[in-house]
Amino acid sequence: MNERSFVGNQRQADIEAEQARFITKVFGWMAFALAITGGVAFLVASSPALLQFIFGNRFVFFGLIIGELIMVGYLSAAVRRMSAATATMVFLLYAMLNGLTLSFIFLVYTATSITGTFLITAGTFAAMSAYGYFTKNDLTKAGSLLFMALIGLVIASAVNIFLRSPMMYWIITYAGILIFVGLTAYDTQKIKEMNIIGNEGTEEDHKEAIMGALTLYLDFINLFLYLLRLFGRSND
Repeated sequence: MNERSFVGNQRQADIEAEQARFITKVFGWMAFALAITGGVAFLVASSPALLQFIFGNRFVFFGLIIGELIMVGYLSAAVRRMSAATATMVFLLYAMLNGLTLSFIFLVYTATSITGTFLITAGTFAAMSAYGYFTKNDLTKAGSLLFMALIGLVIASAVNIFLRSPMMYWIITYAGILIFVGLTAYDTQKIKEMNIIGNEGTEEDHKEAIMGALTLYLDFINLFLYLLRLFGRSND
């Protein structure tokens, strides 16, 4: 092996080590946010007073939903201008608010089916993330198609609020599962490649990790909710 080849191999090894460090950080923040969401949802579901406050008043419930949307939009649009500490705070506050609104699943579904669906989601998510991380295939085109499909899914879901078609409900459910399974792989690859080599420990590195964690957090939550439609057992 000549000196140029050695240097090239060493450089590649350094890049792979940096990417592994970064993706570990991303998954760490994602897991922490999921733990906050799950913990808050469980605590709210255990309190009749909190449940009545959130779901007994439309203004409170829809105010929380609007607040979540504002936070995601604000974090995505202004992350480069805010400090790493502010980005982290907004992300974790969003995870907490999401726990408040997602507490309804404990009212609708049995705890056993929620746990089982969570494990199925975690296994599926891990497998697709591993594929996205290790595959040599470029998933950019697939990601573009999945994003367009996601827009169609949102529109179809909004329309079905008024139509209340059982057939469309299940089409949306299966489509949602497939879309977020695909997005998990695509987003993992995108996050791996967006990492800037050499900025370890900087504010920018931390904010990149938070944005990556937010993306994968949303993929996980949505995949979980669509799978819960399929595997969840009603409390009735």
